[in-house]
Amino acid sequence: MRDVAIVAFSQSKHERRIETQNEIEMMMPVVGELFDRTGLSADTIGFTCSGSTDFLAGQAFSFVTILDAIGPWPPISESHVEMDGAWALYEAWVKLQIGEIDSALVYSYGKSSPGDLPKVLTTQLDPYYVAPMWPDAISIAGLQARALLDSGKATERDFAEVAVRNRRSAMDNPKAQLAGEFNADDILAEPYLASPLRKHDCPPITDGAAAVILAAGDLARELSDRPAWIRGLDHRVDAHALGLRDLTVSPSTRLAGEKAGVGNAPVDFAELHAPFTHQELIIADALGLGDDVTINPSGGALAANPIMAAGLIRLGEAAERITRGDGNRAVAHATSGPCLQQNLVCVLEGDD
Repeated sequence: MRDVAIVAFSQSKHERRIETQNEIEMMMPVVGELFDRTGLSADTIGFTCSGSTDFLAGQAFSFVTILDAIGPWPPISESHVEMDGAWALYEAWVKLQIGEIDSALVYSYGKSSPGDLPKVLTTQLDPYYVAPMWPDAISIAGLQARALLDSGKATERDFAEVAVRNRRSAMDNPKAQLAGEFNADDILAEPYLASPLRKHDCPPITDGAAAVILAAGDLARELSDRPAWIRGLDHRVDAHALGLRDLTVSPSTRLAGEKAGVGNAPVDFAELHAPFTHQELIIADALGLGDDVTINPSGGALAANPIMAAGLIRLGEAAERITRGDGNRAVAHATSGPCLQQNLVCVLEGDD
């Protein structure tokens, strides 16, 4: 397998509503920061791939307009996935493995504030039997959380403690939307949004963007003093129909983790894309992460959840932490779809 690394990561300051910028204006400084840091440019990058969804933008082929933030002239080699940017990174990684290119720019963005996000996410459900009833995303997640409680694998206090830890960790993240000291008892006293989920169990609605640069071999070493090498990368999918799977476990995460080699060596920390508190417990269990592994030192999706970018941010946050020397081996995870339907797992390592 060819040595490929994340050599640079940038993200916007995540906010509940960004009214003064459109998606292009939101993306430009993020990409510009990467070009400044690496000395690369749109015409020297080997490949560009983006992740986004037209459902948020409210127009078809909205990703085409965002290319203005990159600079598509002279013509560039470009692609797009209607998924979180983590899957765009996967496409770029495959292209690097083939050997066609030595560098790639991957970016993603999401502006959730203009619409009714929980209802927008309903459109990803089964179009014949589930979506016509218009269950919102929080209610669907509530069904999964209730199943986890009924199984005896977790309690509502476990959910609250996940929220407390993530919001506390986010206090060290200047890009986070939500952060602060919270008390589990205070959270448990809150009213339900969709039983058994309370406000602190759910992700914020977020406008934001992120981007990374991948490079192979010697180029990666030239662009970064300590590249975050991708030692394993895999993604899997579970059944679309919610009634066909046990919502208390995540077989696709477990299999992707095995294929990526999570269990091959000790893990220092993990960045898990868990929009809801109970999902972090399910993902950590599927990956076999013990109590000795620091989870979501950035605050995770509970601190900022820009749809279509939150998964890529998990990979970028993990890579940046390795580059700083705050750990040598990390697991990054991204999810998409209802109740952890699709999952991607990446193992990152720094040089000894």
